[in-house]
Amino acid sequence: MANVNTPTFRVSYPNVFKARKNDLNGKDEFSVVALFKKGEDLSKLKDAAQKAIVDKWGADKTKWPTNLRSPFRDQSERAKDVSGKRILPPAHEEGAIFLNLKSSQRPGVVDQNVEDIIDESQFYAGCYARASINAYAYDMKGNRGVSFGLGNVQKVKDGEPLGNRAKPEQDFAPIETSANPSVASASDLFS
Repeated sequence: MANVNTPTFRVSYPNVFKARKNDLNGKDEFSVVALFKKGEDLSKLKDAAQKAIVDKWGADKTKWPTNLRSPFRDQSERAKDVSGKRILPPAHEEGAIFLNLKSSQRPGVVDQNVEDIIDESQFYAGCYARASINAYAYDMKGNRGVSFGLGNVQKVKDGEPLGNRAKPEQDFAPIETSANPSVASASDLFS
């Protein structure tokens, strides 16, 4: 099946430079979670998913397996219960869609000018990107559905990093230092 380019999405959980072991299948995979804004037009992706279903199980919907798993998932699924309240992770929005994009091969990761991103810190959770993906239907161990394989990724622009780590400038203030610190003796260091 031909690759389709996604609309721009917010990057979450990027593993595009080093593969990580998938606990479900035991394979090393490259991946990224694509967070789309609420109301984003995903019609091209939905058409690709529909075609993958027809290619695998035929056009007659009555012959499709029941309970097919959809790759289009609501971001609210990732909400956690905290003190009796459902809290969404940063950049997640109730009613907005996310996709898990995976590949056993390392994707190409490029910037706006289609230049390879060498510095891994430049592609991070919170930046904006788009990806080339391909839809495929699967039938493994009783699980049936459609998923998207990850082809390549293009960073579109920077964004506020996701996560709970503060920036150094939020934790620290500049320290004034003298040009010639003087220590009379080693014992002065401990007094």
